[in-house]
Amino acid sequence: MKNSNLTIIGVIMILLGAGVLIYRGYNVTREETVLNVGPLDVKATTHERVPLPAPLGWALVIGGIVVLVGGVARK
Repeated sequence: MKNSNLTIIGVIMILLGAGVLIYRGYNVTREETVLNVGPLDVKATTHERVPLPAPLGWALVIGGIVVLVGGVARK
């Protein structure tokens, strides 16, 4: 890989890791049909929070720094 590609990958990993550490998860909204009688549809909406573990964020940040430093050091 070229050094510029490693630099870009390192920066992307750092940004993704920071995003995981800041947001700590994402919300999922599901809609399902509870009752379906003729033209009548009754739907229920559920909201769930899917957590993202903090170690994943730290691993991405540290890995991104390693890749970034490695890409710069190869120049």
